[in-house]
Amino acid sequence: MKNNKFVAGRYKKHFFEKEYEYHSFSPSFLNKPFELEDNKIALLLEEASRLLGELNAYSLLVPDVDSFIQIYIIKEATLSSRIEGTKIEIEEVVLPKEEIIPASMDGWEEVENYVKAVNYGVAKLEKLPLCIRLVSDVHKVLLSGVKGKKKQPGIIRESQNWIGGSNISDAFFVPPYYEELPELLTDLEKFWHNKSLNIPNLIRISLTHYQFETIYPFLDGNGRMGRLLISLQLIYYGFFKKPALYISHFFEKNRASYYDSLNMVREDNDIEQWIKFFLSGVIATSNEGISTFKEIIKLKDQYEKNILGIGRQAPLAHKLLLFLFSKPVVKVKDVEKQLKIAYNTGDSLLNKFCKVGILKEITGQSRNRLFMLWEYLDLFRK
Repeated sequence: MKNNKFVAGRYKKHFFEKEYEYHSFSPSFLNKPFELEDNKIALLLEEASRLLGELNAYSLLVPDVDSFIQIYIIKEATLSSRIEGTKIEIEEVVLPKEEIIPASMDGWEEVENYVKAVNYGVAKLEKLPLCIRLVSDVHKVLLSGVKGKKKQPGIIRESQNWIGGSNISDAFFVPPYYEELPELLTDLEKFWHNKSLNIPNLIRISLTHYQFETIYPFLDGNGRMGRLLISLQLIYYGFFKKPALYISHFFEKNRASYYDSLNMVREDNDIEQWIKFFLSGVIATSNEGISTFKEIIKLKDQYEKNILGIGRQAPLAHKLLLFLFSKPVVKVKDVEKQLKIAYNTGDSLLNKFCKVGILKEITGQSRNRLFMLWEYLDLFRK
């Protein structure tokens, strides 16, 4: 990364309906070499890469990892939506839709869409390279049918948007004018695939997130899409086989610093502080993820010992346990359908799981009961 200092871009003056004067930020192209001088970046990069490798190894150590990964995606979805002001807890997110109170329905649907969008994007990466077309398709899934559905999901904006403020003239940040987007997005896509730049892929991902949040290519959902894109890039560049990192936890916990760090790049050309912030987030989140996977393995072993006390239904109980790791709150009818067993058999099995301490019934009712894999969910409430 030699030859040039990083220059974030410049502000351009515009007039809105001949009434408001405003300044949009026009970012520089990213697909070119530039210098990084802070030696701490190399140390953080080494540690972050090491921990990502360890986290990926742990994710592959867990048998039937696909069952566990869904709760990781739910965790990331919940935290990413929380950054945007959506207040919903993970224990609400895993409830069936019919159990959600009206006040939480918008948040539940947003998180549900985020989970669908991640799964859709991961599946698409098996057939398509990382590209703006894929990002647009994922964005369409992310916003379809939820708050923001009227903001042209999946379509690159053709009008000006802004962040904060009562109108565009006093906005906190105004991204580039929409006519600049085709060139900026083409440049970003080229940057993803330009191996001649010799940029470590983890730094490439950090730069992408800054640039994406600066371009703000959609009318709505740019924050969630930008954070989701981090997960897709980690898979695309080979750090993970499955989406096993919820970096939104770090961004949400340090929300003010997250926004300040992005803004410091635009105001002071200080990309190095952003890269260090991002890599610190990867390190912190990877450590949390490794700890969680260790706890999952430990808890799974304990559950399997508990199942031995169930007797002749133990083989069926193992299938139920695996199902619970992907759907930690269930009704009897869910188990009946998933395991293809009689309703009474499913009811009996769930009651036995409660007796051996694996499940808790959370409604206190005799009908329409809900059973929660509570210790497992506790690992993701932290």
